[in-house]
Amino acid sequence: MDYKLIWWVFALPLFGSLFQALGGKIVVDTFGPKLGRRICGALGVAPIALAFLIALPMTLQLMRQPESERAVVLTLFEWISTQAISIPFEFRVDPLSMTMVLVITGIGSLIHLYSIGYMAEETDFPRFFTYLNLFIALMLVLVLGNNLAMLFIGWEGVGLCSYLLIGFWYKDLKNSAAANKAFIVNRIGDVGLTLGMFWLVVLAAQNKDALGIVDSRWLSYDVLLPQIGQLLASKPFDATMIALLLFVGACGKSAQFPLFVWLPDAMAGPTPVSALIHAATMVTSGIVLLNRTQEIFLASPFAMNVVALVGAATAVLGAGIAFGHTDIKKVLAYSTVSQLGFMFIACGVGAFYAGMFHVITHAFFKALLFLGSGAVIHAMAHDQDMRNYGRLQKYLPITYLTMGIGWAAIAGVPFLFSGFWSKEAVLYNALNMPDKMSTFTIAGLTPGAFAGWVGLAVAGMTAFYMTRMMALTFGTDKERWRDLAPAHHDVHAHHDDHHGHDHAHGDHHHGEDTEGFFMTDEEMNAQVHAHEHHHELDQTHEPHEVPWTMWAPLAILAVFSLGFVGYAMEAGHWLKDWLAPWGATEVKTAKNISHDMLTILSIVVGTTGILGALVAYRKLPNSEGFDLSKWNPLRRAAAASFYTDWYSNKGSGMLASGVGAVVKLFDVGIIDNIVKAVGSIFGVLLSAIGKRFQTGYVRNYALMMLVGGSAIIVYALVQVMGGKF
Repeated sequence: MDYKLIWWVFALPLFGSLFQALGGKIVVDTFGPKLGRRICGALGVAPIALAFLIALPMTLQLMRQPESERAVVLTLFEWISTQAISIPFEFRVDPLSMTMVLVITGIGSLIHLYSIGYMAEETDFPRFFTYLNLFIALMLVLVLGNNLAMLFIGWEGVGLCSYLLIGFWYKDLKNSAAANKAFIVNRIGDVGLTLGMFWLVVLAAQNKDALGIVDSRWLSYDVLLPQIGQLLASKPFDATMIALLLFVGACGKSAQFPLFVWLPDAMAGPTPVSALIHAATMVTSGIVLLNRTQEIFLASPFAMNVVALVGAATAVLGAGIAFGHTDIKKVLAYSTVSQLGFMFIACGVGAFYAGMFHVITHAFFKALLFLGSGAVIHAMAHDQDMRNYGRLQKYLPITYLTMGIGWAAIAGVPFLFSGFWSKEAVLYNALNMPDKMSTFTIAGLTPGAFAGWVGLAVAGMTAFYMTRMMALTFGTDKERWRDLAPAHHDVHAHHDDHHGHDHAHGDHHHGEDTEGFFMTDEEMNAQVHAHEHHHELDQTHEPHEVPWTMWAPLAILAVFSLGFVGYAMEAGHWLKDWLAPWGATEVKTAKNISHDMLTILSIVVGTTGILGALVAYRKLPNSEGFDLSKWNPLRRAAAASFYTDWYSNKGSGMLASGVGAVVKLFDVGIIDNIVKAVGSIFGVLLSAIGKRFQTGYVRNYALMMLVGGSAIIVYALVQVMGGKF
């Protein structure tokens, strides 16, 4: 297969987006709402599915090539060209990019198919698919681009699309606030990314001769990255600063502490958007960046240690917050934050392949869980509060079975499910991090080993809160919504609200949230009470299974969330070999803990978490449960996300005030005083000179007028005569 077809992988989603934007409404108006939306939906799925079908045989062909030939650069046109530098619009076909292309287009096409059923009654159907197709196209630019400039285009593009999709129902003030929050927090991270890129560019430009670079395409990955590691090894300060700045950018996109606060609020968008952001697109951007620039990070052990520890902190914080939420989508959102922490732990200990392994497995089971939660919300009159569920397996057998597989994968149920194997790869490499990669120790442990033990504890926490979610949703005790009053108007029940639209599958976003990003308490309360609940959950409600366009993607994702023993074990080793050509040499691990011992510990921790949740929530026979009341203060803090939004708002406010004070000091105290001083000096000088001419005698003024007039006449004659008399 010709690798030039990779351009169609990008072009198809882009053309699909343009069609939906320009012709979608015409199709709906021509064929009527029902048929028109089906046509638009089919034409929205087709470009992504075709892109996947093109990428799959291309990837298989790449696998058959020798390692030295597994990287192909294809240039479409010269974008920026000067004597000093050439920046073409070019794609890179290699193991990393094609792995991500398959994940993005494969899972993306399933999410698009799911959206046809989920958004079936949305009046602005074409606009939704416009944004969704564009999201895929720009994510493909990010992973396929062969230089920093193209990565930046894709990076900012997915940020824009996330803003548009999170705020899809923009007439609701809270949805708009959530979109603004995501956009602004990501801009904070982008400052770091931009500074890191500029630092790298300047350093490379200053050392082109030392690097032996003669190609004008010196910003392209295939020219720059093979050489930059050797240069940075001799410049540890530059290596550390560039790596940390790039990491700040990755923290923004991949929701790492402290820049994770936008991701849970992204639940304001429709559920398919949540699945796309959390599984296949935006949150993986930071992991792709670290993998693509791993030579830079490996040149700075300190930066690697920071990456691992931030990943560990994010993992435990996300898991802890998930304990306190009863909104099913919020639980999954914080689980994403936590799982992303595992990926950064892997990258921070040099096990980049393990990070990518977890990216792939997480993409499948998290998309499955999010889409499954959407099916539950759809069946439960768009109520997102798990406390109002119960015994739903009776009504949603397909959703129950598929979500059960997703639960087993993320909870780390051993051997038969993919999440167990990728998490094992991360923890094994972390716990066996070599001492030479450590620049400091924590309680006698290397940063990687410390992060590994934290990760093992988080694995148990994950098993607990995910079991809690499944128990509250599908548990066999009783159908709890039957106890609700006929007109259930609890503002904390996370109903769907229509925001003035006629959509039937919107996702409500109020209840357990902390204070809004740009909203006062009065505005928040007014917004809540202004909602018109067209789909109230009450005791008469009868849940129902979702249509095939929604359960078929669940079934496919469930299959890929399985991980049979032989296949999964080989998958980890195969992935390491497959990704080797573009990566640095493997970081040799120490032997602090064996695979067998780690497996035993993981099984014990996971089993403890699962059984603990079942006992605590009275889901085992003859179980009286735990007295959870003594944990109420901690649970309330977790439900308020440990007040991270409050601290973020206060912190950003203090930072802005501090910067403002410095700017004011510079502007008023320095600039203004300089201007005033210059004015005063010139005023005194001109005053002194002016007094010499202002004698008060008319004859002196007449003489000055005569001299001035004569000078003007002489100048005019010179101009007219051309200097000739």
